[in-house]
Amino acid sequence: MPDSRKHRGQHPSDAKLFGKSQVPKLQQAVKDVSWLLSRGYSGKSSLKLVGDRYRLQARQRLAIARSSCSRQAASRRRLHALPEEAMKDNILYIDGFNLLITVESSLSGGFILEGVDGCYRDMASIHGSYKRVMETEAAITLSGKAMEALAVRQAIWLLDRPVSNSGRLKQMILEIAGKNNWDWEAALHYNPDNLLAGQPAPIATSDSVILDGAAQWFNLARFVVGKHVTGALILPLGQLAKNAPF
Repeated sequence: MPDSRKHRGQHPSDAKLFGKSQVPKLQQAVKDVSWLLSRGYSGKSSLKLVGDRYRLQARQRLAIARSSCSRQAASRRRLHALPEEAMKDNILYIDGFNLLITVESSLSGGFILEGVDGCYRDMASIHGSYKRVMETEAAITLSGKAMEALAVRQAIWLLDRPVSNSGRLKQMILEIAGKNNWDWEAALHYNPDNLLAGQPAPIATSDSVILDGAAQWFNLARFVVGKHVTGALILPLGQLAKNAPF
């Protein structure tokens, strides 16, 4: 069945699963999973143990998985994170789908997860096929305005070649850059994750695997959403773990 979605917002059950009454339980679950990860437990077994304990639904478990990380991973990511002022006159390599889907989701009224590491993440999944939504153009433009405010010298967008419609998205990114006189490049790669993880220059992503190998990174999705998406629905699921030892 073709994907007919026009927005990348909430699932029908999200209001119930992530309402205010659910947040304390979900924050505790993130802390518990992060505690287990810090002590060598696998992600799968940690999520199963904690998810069963709190009787979490599948979508809640997805949110917990994306918000949690070990103490060691959180520490490394903080150590390699760059402040806003470091972006001035710098080149930034961008995990294209990762950034845009999070910004699209925030613009569509979807819940955005604030993880233990401070990253903003969405709960969408493209499953090898990306479809433009009503908010795509705005997401690209707002990302550009954010980088303009940071005085980024050049942005290089990396997109997954195997994902359908990646070529069309590349053209759209370049067209918007041209209209705004932004110095952008966009390229399709079969495995951009490896390129980003091994990139000595600053990168922008919230992908945990990439972050754990990154030399330096900037929390661009958080900056874009915080600066340009008024009323974004942020779920601070990592807050309890950040504010207490785990």
